[in-house]
Amino acid sequence: MQHENLTQELVERCLSRGAQSAEVFLDTRRNLSIEVRNGELETIQESSSHGVGFRVFRENKMGFSHSNDLSDASLDEAIRSAVDFAGHMTADEHNVLPDETGMTEVEGLFDPDLSGVDMDTKIALAREAEDLALSDARITKSGGAGYGESEVSVFLANSNGLAKNYRASGCSFGVSVVAEKGDQRSSGGESCSRRFFADLVSPEEVAEEAARSAYEMLDPQMVSTQRAPVIFDPDVARSLLGGILGAINGERVLQGASFLAGRVGEKVAVDNLTIIDDGTRSRGMASSPFDGEGVPTQRRTIIDAGVLRGFMYNTRVAARAGVESTGNASRGGFSSLPGIGPHAFYVEAGDMDPGDIIAATPNGLYLKSVTGYGINPVSGNFSGGAQGFWIENGRLAFPVKGLTIASTAEEMLNGIDMLGNDLDLNRTLTAPTFRIREMQIGGV
Repeated sequence: MQHENLTQELVERCLSRGAQSAEVFLDTRRNLSIEVRNGELETIQESSSHGVGFRVFRENKMGFSHSNDLSDASLDEAIRSAVDFAGHMTADEHNVLPDETGMTEVEGLFDPDLSGVDMDTKIALAREAEDLALSDARITKSGGAGYGESEVSVFLANSNGLAKNYRASGCSFGVSVVAEKGDQRSSGGESCSRRFFADLVSPEEVAEEAARSAYEMLDPQMVSTQRAPVIFDPDVARSLLGGILGAINGERVLQGASFLAGRVGEKVAVDNLTIIDDGTRSRGMASSPFDGEGVPTQRRTIIDAGVLRGFMYNTRVAARAGVESTGNASRGGFSSLPGIGPHAFYVEAGDMDPGDIIAATPNGLYLKSVTGYGINPVSGNFSGGAQGFWIENGRLAFPVKGLTIASTAEEMLNGIDMLGNDLDLNRTLTAPTFRIREMQIGGV
């Protein structure tokens, strides 16, 4: 039986065995992983898998089970378990399923030629990236190179008449290297991920960035403790956006565990800051026609010119909040329940060249790496270890390591005074280069 028909038949089977409503989530996957070190092929791993998850409801009680065996006996046992589990759970009137039968049209999710690309070509891509990175005289060792790809087909049906499916693919390659100078040792790396094999950037580009990220941090210096501007490289966008994501999670908001709770419609950031969540971008790595429950994806403005416009919800949490799902039900696969998560979450680009942002900063920190949790989604406090480059007279003067930076979400969101034009939408959690007017920098 085709999987599309199977999911619908399994919904009926759940209802016939005592469920009052039911959802069936089935996926099939193929994964390939290649690892290379010092020119030698270390591993090739290729696997395929499939499985189905059952979410059933009885008197507002939810039961869940899953199986990676699609035989009738195993599927019947999984359904029986889910229905039985539901009988032992606590009732929640918000345990509901979506009924939106439409889908968002999203182009370029599946590369039909990916699996047909010769294995030797994929191995050669990883090898070439490593060879090119090692050809830089400042690079002394390889941390390894690799290539990976995946293909997934998702089928979802529920008792509200919803029946949907899509196929998606992805591929990536990258390399990590080490630069040494005396007793110093600095590592760096770079990778590229795309939906289509033909869209991957050249191994030269990946190798050059990997090598640079390693050797440019040699001979670091320290600076004194002070308050100064901090320029965030796109590589550290997560340190800002991760905390905002936590704060706009609808479940956290209902629990009062968000520094943005109760602030929809209020000004929370500077006028030049707009943050988008987009599940509809063509060939986007986080795009899909529907979310983990079947709700159509959309492009949503979360912060619009500094004003908070809304939060993220799946169906259950939206029902608790008295709103509609935003299409942000996240799901790791057939064996997981729906959570809440973003698609492509990013800060809209500004109009400044990153070099001009540096040139406009007489003294400050160009941030390349942050350790720690970034913005705390509950309190809004921010702190972490930092490394990057110190700016003197509008130029990158020397690398710095061992610093700390601290602030609050309020100060950071209202302190962004410059936004770059270098937004890379091939990343799924990203921002252009941006400057925060002033932060506390801990040094010596």
